[in-house]
Amino acid sequence: MFMQELEPVADSLALSALVAALPLVTVMVLLGAVRMKAHRAGLIGLAVAALVAWLAYGMPLGQTLSAGAQGVLFGLFPIMWIVVNALWVYRMTVRTQHFDILRRSFGRLSDDPRIQALVIAFCFGALLEALAGFGAPVAICSVMLVALGFDPVKAAVVSLVANTAPVAFGAMGTPVVTLAQVTGLPLDSVASVVGRQTPLLALVVPLVLVGLVDGRRGLRETWAPALACGFAFAAAQFAAANYVSAQLADIGAALVGAAALVAVPGARRPAAEPVRAAVLTGVRSEDLDHEDPRREVVRAYAPYALIVAIFSVAQIPPVKRLLAEATRVFDWPFLDVASPEGKPVGANVFTMPLVSTGGTLVLLAGVVTAFVLGVGGRETLREWAATVHELRYAILTVTSVLALAYVMNLSGQAASIGHLVAAAGAGLAFLSPVLGWFGVAVSGSDTSANALFGALQVTAARESGLSPELLAAANSSGGVLGKMISPQNLTIACAAVGLAGKEGDLLRKVLPWSLGLLLVMCLIVTAQSTPVLGWMLP
Repeated sequence: MFMQELEPVADSLALSALVAALPLVTVMVLLGAVRMKAHRAGLIGLAVAALVAWLAYGMPLGQTLSAGAQGVLFGLFPIMWIVVNALWVYRMTVRTQHFDILRRSFGRLSDDPRIQALVIAFCFGALLEALAGFGAPVAICSVMLVALGFDPVKAAVVSLVANTAPVAFGAMGTPVVTLAQVTGLPLDSVASVVGRQTPLLALVVPLVLVGLVDGRRGLRETWAPALACGFAFAAAQFAAANYVSAQLADIGAALVGAAALVAVPGARRPAAEPVRAAVLTGVRSEDLDHEDPRREVVRAYAPYALIVAIFSVAQIPPVKRLLAEATRVFDWPFLDVASPEGKPVGANVFTMPLVSTGGTLVLLAGVVTAFVLGVGGRETLREWAATVHELRYAILTVTSVLALAYVMNLSGQAASIGHLVAAAGAGLAFLSPVLGWFGVAVSGSDTSANALFGALQVTAARESGLSPELLAAANSSGGVLGKMISPQNLTIACAAVGLAGKEGDLLRKVLPWSLGLLLVMCLIVTAQSTPVLGWMLP
């Protein structure tokens, strides 16, 4: 048995934490200063983490490698298993041109560009975040807005800022699933607290979006639809995260938010020509005037309806129990780790939910989608293989970062840093979202930031007397606000709208919003750690 130590370096917590931080510092420097590709930085960071675990913390080399292997497996299944299958469903809609039909359907909901921004960037973007994440919403929504006549820069900025509130529950809940796994906290507990933080952002973001599109006039004329959309989105996300399923939080929020938006009487009124002339400075796509048969429109919406239906059925208690029977639990080989208190850690046992995991349910929805859209068996398999190829670097990045996180957590490195950080005391609640924000700003992924800092947040919380669930959730909720300034997302946005090399210009436009909303989240978490908003926590 390997027993973790908090002060293995010169019997000093400060020195031990300094050495333990080397893998994180390595990754951040390589990503932020050297501008190295994320998958390469992750692999180098993993090598540094393994060396620190072996040489400084005394973890046997075999157990170090075994810990990293467990992180790799968790990165592949269930994390990337969800992402691959979700993106595969989207690719099939593109292949059959049903995605274009969906885009035209959105364009006909309203000709007011401010409402179009809410429908596409906020609501549909949230749905895409729920299904795929990893930059897909920014790329797709930016292109759709440009096709509607938006200026490319404005389209990119709107899509980046909109991609905030849904991120913590993106890719079928991948960030919170990862957070629960690396912290050892129950998924329902973590998702419940995140579901009491990010909905507060959802109340504000639609108002920010109409302000970005049309300034004060946009706020004055469309505040009612924006507020209705944000309130409905927030309520649905809260309800799903707390009482239904973390995997369904964004799907439900996106659909309810869109329904509330179009239900507002003034939302579908034609926009005044001065508004359209001022906002739509780009070239409108000619195919928007094409009338699609009702049957094809229904088929375009079918993939998303199928996913909602399958996930909803999977939450029915008897079905949930039946699916859970396929879960496999086994002792992880070559791993026998005890905490500093001498108690075995949870990672000694590995749980693999073969059928009940989100990726398998999306795979089932994808098979039915292929039938509904008329995609042949061979083409279906070819699209799935092409999806894996497209995501090859993302797969390598996620698996290396999770392997790094597992090595740091199981060797005791995260615990050493957490105990040192706990010295911040009450100020820790304010700083907690900042750590998540920084992690996502550098890595481009809330999942990666949760894997890197989740265990650290929990250790610091326990040492300082704060709620572990609160600080773990704050890592994810603060992280969503770093998404819009991450180099990865900025590059994706620029490439999508033909602004390659203009990442700096976009950064200057979105950075104030990122910092402003981060301050709001820091104040929310701080208040939730006190009686002021402590009543909000479960």
